[in-house]
Amino acid sequence: MKFVKEDEEKRRDYILQKDKTTKSTTTFVIITLVILVIAVIISGLYFKWF
Repeated sequence: MKFVKEDEEKRRDYILQKDKTTKSTTTFVIITLVILVIAVIISGLYFKWF
């Protein structure tokens, strides 16, 4: 089983494709996670949990 399928490959056993949708979704998820981590750190500092 392959993790990433190239555009020219003809296979069905893959998890992610190398296309625009996968790249934009991955970027969105990473940015969202970074924002959430920053929000947790800021709220922890504000409420003096750290």
